[in-house]
Amino acid sequence: MKVLVVDDSQFMRLNIINYLTKNNIDVVGQAANGSEAIRLYKELKPDIVTMDITMPDMNGVEAVKEIIKIDPDAKIIMCSAMGQQGMVIESIKAGAKGFLIKPLNEEKMIMEINKIMMSK
Repeated sequence: MKVLVVDDSQFMRLNIINYLTKNNIDVVGQAANGSEAIRLYKELKPDIVTMDITMPDMNGVEAVKEIIKIDPDAKIIMCSAMGQQGMVIESIKAGAKGFLIKPLNEEKMIMEINKIMMSK
């Protein structure tokens, strides 16, 4: 399984990468904003994307919309802080397959990734 990690916080990206690699999940790339995420998605063709919502340049919701245009079957999990429910709903409408609340919990994250990877 190949994962692209998208978050403007380097600390958060490293956290997510650590959780994934500890669970034998291959991180193929990381991006700090939405436009980088779109470019890397086209290039790396990951199986799943973890996507932050609030980022400079292009936010996660906009990036989801663009990635879904490229690949309608893209598997994207939104990662957001509490209090962004409106954005989460918008992300799901845009095509995201799931969401996780920050601070992220390793076990919940792996369960969500597995659940999304199993669903067709």
